[in-house]
Amino acid sequence: MTYSLTQLAADIRETLKADTNPTAKQKVCGLVSKALLDKAFVATHLKDRTQGAHPREVLYEDPELGFCICGHVYDGTAKGSPHDHGSSWAIYGQATGVTEMTDWRIVEKGSGDQPTLVEPLKTYTMNPGDAHLYDVGDVHSPNRDASVRLIRIEGKNLDHVKRSNIKAK
Repeated sequence: MTYSLTQLAADIRETLKADTNPTAKQKVCGLVSKALLDKAFVATHLKDRTQGAHPREVLYEDPELGFCICGHVYDGTAKGSPHDHGSSWAIYGQATGVTEMTDWRIVEKGSGDQPTLVEPLKTYTMNPGDAHLYDVGDVHSPNRDASVRLIRIEGKNLDHVKRSNIKAK
C-alpha cells in the first residue's frame, strides 16, 4: 500500500504532538524514510520541475504545529555553504541520487555583522532512504555531484525564518 502525503503528515503531527524532543524528531526521520522508500510517493511528489522553477516546493504546511513537508528537486551539481535553519530544525531525506553532507562545528560565535565561524566536523553520504535530523543550531552543508530529489521536513516554514550568518574558517 502506498504511503500518502496525507498519512505522512498525520503521522508526523501525531509524533510531534506527543513531544518535540530529539527522540521524537528521530521518530519523524523513520517516517520520512518510509515515504522515501515508497516509489509511488516519490514519483507523485518529487516530479520534474519546469526549467527555471524553484527546486523547493511546500507540499504540506501543518496549520496547528507549523511544520512543513517540502519536496526538493535539484538538477545538476551543487556545493552548498555551511548553514543552519535559524530557530527551526530540519530533517533531510534522500529520495534519489546521493548527497555528501558535512557537519560543521562552531569555533567562534558571531555577533552583529560578524559571522559565526565553523570548521568541518564530519562528512558522510546520504543515499536513497536515508533521513537525517539537523536540530536547532546544527550547522551542515550539502554537496551534490549529480541531480537529486529530497524530502525535507521543516520545524516551521523556512520562508519566514532568518538564518544565521555562518562562514567556514
